[in-house]
Amino acid sequence: MSQIEKLHRARSYPTLRVESDPQGDAHWLYMHADAGHGARPCFRTELMDDMWSYLSSITLRDAQRQAGRLRHVVLASDASAFNLGGDLALFSRLIRENNRERLLDYARRCVDGVHHFHTGLGGDVRTIALVQGDALGGGLELALSCHTIVAEEGVDMGLPEVLFGLFPGMGAYSFLCKRVTPQMAEKIILEGRIYTSDELFRLGVVDVLVPKGEGTAAVNDIIRQHQRTPHAYLALNAVRGIAQPVGYDELMGITEVWVDTALALGDKSLRTMDRIVRAQERRTGANIG
Repeated sequence: MSQIEKLHRARSYPTLRVESDPQGDAHWLYMHADAGHGARPCFRTELMDDMWSYLSSITLRDAQRQAGRLRHVVLASDASAFNLGGDLALFSRLIRENNRERLLDYARRCVDGVHHFHTGLGGDVRTIALVQGDALGGGLELALSCHTIVAEEGVDMGLPEVLFGLFPGMGAYSFLCKRVTPQMAEKIILEGRIYTSDELFRLGVVDVLVPKGEGTAAVNDIIRQHQRTPHAYLALNAVRGIAQPVGYDELMGITEVWVDTALALGDKSLRTMDRIVRAQERRTGANIG
């Protein structure tokens, strides 16, 4: 990736590593830059704050956009996992406190993020998820919100929320229904099964499947291909929003169902969440040992 140069920014993003080309046409956003310090690779509020702040800084106003200028944002990870999903430790605490306001605020921020990715940061960006490690729950939802999912072979991907009585409430159903039938989307959600990237490629959920270690090169190839005909991809962004929209109100309506479902969970489900958090912590500790 010698063609990618690190940007010097006025502020740092402790949970992110950000790299861009000199023209600012390709931005690579690596989540979990703090994974080496034992941070769980999930959607902690610190990560969400940094991601939204960075994305806001590169989102152009209408007057700033240039005809025919296509940009790319690539989502990747510095941890061994792409993203393990929502912050279950926080969920468990807020549910026990019956704190609907804070749980809904968390969910709303997630919806803001996936909707921004899905709409191409206002329309002039093609978003690419580079999945080189496990993408579970909200991590898979984030990938699904992107225009293109590039995954390396043998990666675990799935929506296991049903194991503790929930469903993935920040876009999974809406985004899956744009890639597979609604019946298959419900099957993936309700079975809570963990698939391999190879299986999801065959189902049409993953767009590009490459051998281990070849994901970055594949994304660079995609970006080069898109830049040969930028007007066509910009037009397809607009067409996609007309023919296959996932509206903000739709996402928020679903996430409010998620909040109400979460608040109705009993002790058994919360204990399952707690066990998953402990497993994530052990995994993270193993990675930094």
